[in-house]
Amino acid sequence: MAASLYEGLSSNDTKFGSNIHLLKFTNQLKIIYTIIRNVETSSKDFIFYNNRLIRLLLEEAMNLLPLKSLQITTPLNQTFEGFESAVSNRNIVGVSIIRAGESMEFELRNVIPDCKIGKVLIQRNEETFQPELFYSKFPEYSKDDYVFVLDPALATGGSVLMAIDCLIKSGYKEDKIIFVNIISCPEGIEIVKEKHPSLKIVTGMIDDCLNEKKYILPGLGDFGDRYFT
Repeated sequence: MAASLYEGLSSNDTKFGSNIHLLKFTNQLKIIYTIIRNVETSSKDFIFYNNRLIRLLLEEAMNLLPLKSLQITTPLNQTFEGFESAVSNRNIVGVSIIRAGESMEFELRNVIPDCKIGKVLIQRNEETFQPELFYSKFPEYSKDDYVFVLDPALATGGSVLMAIDCLIKSGYKEDKIIFVNIISCPEGIEIVKEKHPSLKIVTGMIDDCLNEKKYILPGLGDFGDRYFT
């Protein structure tokens, strides 16, 4: 199953539509995903290689933000027609789904030091598999804000849908929300797409399916437990 999973992946998985952005599956990504999936990988290495991967995912999310032209002068006194982001760093809001999503905040601050941070605590009821909201706190909304929702995994989609609903109720716009995750599955992608078709998803890997307990297969285990212990 795992071998077939790694064949034919590209930076644009058109099977899922234009709003699903999949990292180009390079040799380095093949190595990283093998390491983080391995049950024998140490906590130290799990953290190190996931941090590398999170940085790549956030850079890809940044690629989805609009640009504007910028004319500069080079050290050789030459005019160069370049670009700058049309979105101020202060208009980028990182919203982590506690606790696993907090693992992605460190790299977000490295990529965008001036970003704003929000948090939402949603836990899955292990009997019903339904998400339950316990806490949410977001920066005050601005019409220019873009939101990066941070959570390592997209499984059933329940947690991220609840987080997105909270954001929209707070004024944030669906088409300016980008969900960044390390690993997804087809079921979760389809559920999120159906409810929020203009939302964008940036992921590194789309796995095969969910099992009967709603865990991603082949997956990488409980991300929060492996990252924080």
